[in-house]
Amino acid sequence: MQVKIDLHVHSNFSYDSLITPREISFYAKKHGLSGVAVTDHDRLDGALEIAKHAEILIIPGMEISSLNGHIIGLNVQESIPSKRDADETVDRIHEAGGIAVACHPMVWSKQSLGRHTSSKFDAVEVVNASAIPFRRSVKLAHELALALGIAEVGGTDAHYGPEIGCGFTIVNAELKVDDIIKAIAEKRSQPCGNAIPLILRLKRELLVLNRKIAFTKKRNG
Repeated sequence: MQVKIDLHVHSNFSYDSLITPREISFYAKKHGLSGVAVTDHDRLDGALEIAKHAEILIIPGMEISSLNGHIIGLNVQESIPSKRDADETVDRIHEAGGIAVACHPMVWSKQSLGRHTSSKFDAVEVVNASAIPFRRSVKLAHELALALGIAEVGGTDAHYGPEIGCGFTIVNAELKVDDIIKAIAEKRSQPCGNAIPLILRLKRELLVLNRKIAFTKKRNG
């Protein structure tokens, strides 16, 4: 069977995300997803907690800040330390039972791996719906995946609930975490989706700004 998974979603356990655990299930269902990977920045606890109560399939993951750029570990069973080089980070992900994804590897505005992406990775995030410029990032990431001979996946890099599902991956697998992970590693995946619409980006930035203002007011009494 085919499953539709957004493989790059940040919950509000990430410092920069607005998405609550309840919103993850709500928007995933609304947009026809089979599940999502929760990939918070340098922490796994949120994904594990959300997986206990979500109404959809949750793949636990992390977006890890390596010394060479951001790396997603999918289905890791323990937290992966940040601030290691890319090779060591990939090794740690594999030791933790997961697969390593080079996320937004060719996007200049994000902390991207670029030339540090190697065939040690299991997949390249070809579609990242947050990437600017979107089409160029897809083209370059696709070429990189082909050159390395590894799988291609897609995700939104969502930080605001309505963004979930703009980017996603079609995987030929049963709706089970282990089956999905195995299928990706075996290149039975297809990246899909489009750039996050400008109106959603603007709404997100306005909400983030309002949150910062409210936090500042509260801190200053």
